[in-house]
Amino acid sequence: MKNRIMNAFIEEILDKSMKFTMDDLARRLGISKRTLYEHFPSKVAILDAIIDSSLTAFDERTDAILANPDLTLLDKIKQTITVAPTFTEFYDLRILEQMKRHYPAQWEKMNTALNQWDDLRMLIEQAIDEGLIAETNVPLIMKLIIDATNTTLDRRFFQDNSITVQEALHSIVDIILYGLVKKN
Repeated sequence: MKNRIMNAFIEEILDKSMKFTMDDLARRLGISKRTLYEHFPSKVAILDAIIDSSLTAFDERTDAILANPDLTLLDKIKQTITVAPTFTEFYDLRILEQMKRHYPAQWEKMNTALNQWDDLRMLIEQAIDEGLIAETNVPLIMKLIIDATNTTLDRRFFQDNSITVQEALHSIVDIILYGLVKKN
């Protein structure tokens, strides 16, 4: 039931922005407000659950990539960059801007997660040490990767150009790791 509530919460945000009420959410779910409150005491609690669930799943997928002995270092870098969060429709600039305005503590948690990839930094440093990636300014390459992947938060651009988030992430990885110039 909690996942159903979290999904309905996101649907409400997409339909009405962050301004919907718990009554609206209960109505969407076809349950009483009392039943809704039995699972979550507030909108903030639902929002926190969505964020925590998403970040936990993201970390678990990243940890699985890092622990996979069958992947090369470059494969680990590629796959780490392309890990997509659960509740992907929640990761939208419009929603994040509303969150920043109405729920600043939750926005700060999301913003930190979207801009701090310590595991990826470690992989890139290891790839430089092993000579797989040219020596470069690691903070700069991290900023480029983070900023590039965060462009996927602009869902309208991708919808208008018929590109899925996964396709965009894979293209971003290819461009960053291999450049734009064709190899002969």
